[in-house]
Amino acid sequence: MASSHASSASAPAAVVAGQPVPKKRGNYNCGRCGLPKKGHVCSVPTPTGDGRAAGAAAEQKLPRRALYFGETVAPAPAPTPPQPPEKKARVEVVEVESSEEELDPRGQGGWVEVAAGKRVPGEVVVEVLRRLTPRAVAASAAVSRGWRECARQVWRAAEELRLRAAGVRPVGALLPRCPALSRLVLRMESDVDATMLACVAFSCPDLQYLEISMADTAVNRMTGDELTRFVSEKRSLSVLKLDGCSSLGFINISSSSLSTLWISGLSSLTKSIINCPNLNELSLGFTQQNNDSTDLISLMDGLGRTCSNLRNLHISSIHLSNEAVFSLESANLRGLCMLSLILGSKITDAAVASIVRSYASLDLLDLSGSSITDNGLGMICKAFPHTLTKLLLALCSNITSCGVQVVTTQLPLLQLMDCGKSLCANSHPEAERSYFGEISGGIKFCSKLPTQRKQQPTNQKLIIKHGNLKKLSLWGCSGLDALYVNCPELSDLNLNSCTNLHPERLLLQCPSLKDVHASGCCDMLIGAIRNQVLNEFTSAEPRVPCKRLADGFKTCPSPKLHARTAIRGGEMGRAEAEPLHCSPELATDRIT
Repeated sequence: MASSHASSASAPAAVVAGQPVPKKRGNYNCGRCGLPKKGHVCSVPTPTGDGRAAGAAAEQKLPRRALYFGETVAPAPAPTPPQPPEKKARVEVVEVESSEEELDPRGQGGWVEVAAGKRVPGEVVVEVLRRLTPRAVAASAAVSRGWRECARQVWRAAEELRLRAAGVRPVGALLPRCPALSRLVLRMESDVDATMLACVAFSCPDLQYLEISMADTAVNRMTGDELTRFVSEKRSLSVLKLDGCSSLGFINISSSSLSTLWISGLSSLTKSIINCPNLNELSLGFTQQNNDSTDLISLMDGLGRTCSNLRNLHISSIHLSNEAVFSLESANLRGLCMLSLILGSKITDAAVASIVRSYASLDLLDLSGSSITDNGLGMICKAFPHTLTKLLLALCSNITSCGVQVVTTQLPLLQLMDCGKSLCANSHPEAERSYFGEISGGIKFCSKLPTQRKQQPTNQKLIIKHGNLKKLSLWGCSGLDALYVNCPELSDLNLNSCTNLHPERLLLQCPSLKDVHASGCCDMLIGAIRNQVLNEFTSAEPRVPCKRLADGFKTCPSPKLHARTAIRGGEMGRAEAEPLHCSPELATDRIT
């Protein structure tokens, strides 16, 4: 009893002192007042502040045991406070399975969400995006993460890119996404300078094909030094096509990998050096300016030494002359297969004789805009009867229908022939020109007497009978009065602006004819063409008036043919007629 009273007296003393009794494991007494827990309701308030902290500290010093027997135990070492976690990049919390599928559409089982609750394989999305325009692919990347990864896949695997850009900035933002790009075609709507070449050179290390064309209002401001540096740095470039290069000043191109070079819009070149031993095709187009000072003679003379493997040559300039053709003969390009010298009004039959002596296996010859005559056509027929398949003689005002008939008779392999605006009526004489004459030590302007060109007959008839001819162009031949064409393989016939051709004197025997261009012709001629091509007579069906399109050209409506049936071997067959297409054909379009 004395001991129990002592314990009860000590408990209030501890409470009064503010020292809470620590709770020990294995002790069945109250931790606040010390009385047995069984049936006990403690009236001592819960200690706060330092008392609780001290009790917690004392509780932590004791070892964790199932029972407590009051022995003294060494205090356990204080636990090391946990270190704060390192800061990481903020990421979006997503499910693991869905994130893997979204971020790896190439993998097996990768799915991309295309609608609410609908998913398709990532490979399907990639194949669809490959068939869209670059603008559409860029817009699809903003749909979701899965679509963005599919768009990245398209850019990474892209080998060819055709882009219409308004400036250098969108091109520079897109090209770094295409590391495997090998073919680049740009249609620029704004001015272009050396920045574009630098962007292409940096972003496309393995580029093989580059084509840059200019819109109507855009200007190409590249210089000769910048073009020379670009070609020398691109070791893998094999095809280069540039448009509107009026600011070059000179050409100095040296490359062992370049095989095709097209440059148009040239003007007043002070130097022309093209050192490309593997070059196969060269096209140089000069502006039609009278003040062009380019030395074409030295240019053609150097091609034989620097471009010995040249096979296709195209030069367009109003300053082409017989002397330039003679220098081309001295270049000794024996392997030439295509020769195009257009807009050279000073090229005559003497230049044709030089061409005949120099080359023996021409496949294409284009002398459009020259002053050759029927005698020159005769030399061409004798020189290339077994090789020539394409002959273009547009804007050659000195040839006649007799010379054209001789060509179709003596060239059996001919497949394409263009005589546009060559057989014209009412040829106008040359205007008076002034020149400098020296009289008694002074300079005086003297007028040159007008020279009358060879007068073309007004009413000419043309008879063409050929077994292999597939395309025939007679656009602008206003001197034609009668036309007879018997070509079983002919599929394209151009009769635009044949204003004097009579419908009664037209005969077309071409069973394979598909396209007929008859813009600028009278309605009666269009009706005659339609009847002969479709094997239909006007008495069987009334003629439907032709419609005029928004661009001012006429089109021939296809008549409603009655279905004709024939029973062969128990099967029903239907013969359908193909409609006649009458679309305009531009004078500058050429098939090469």
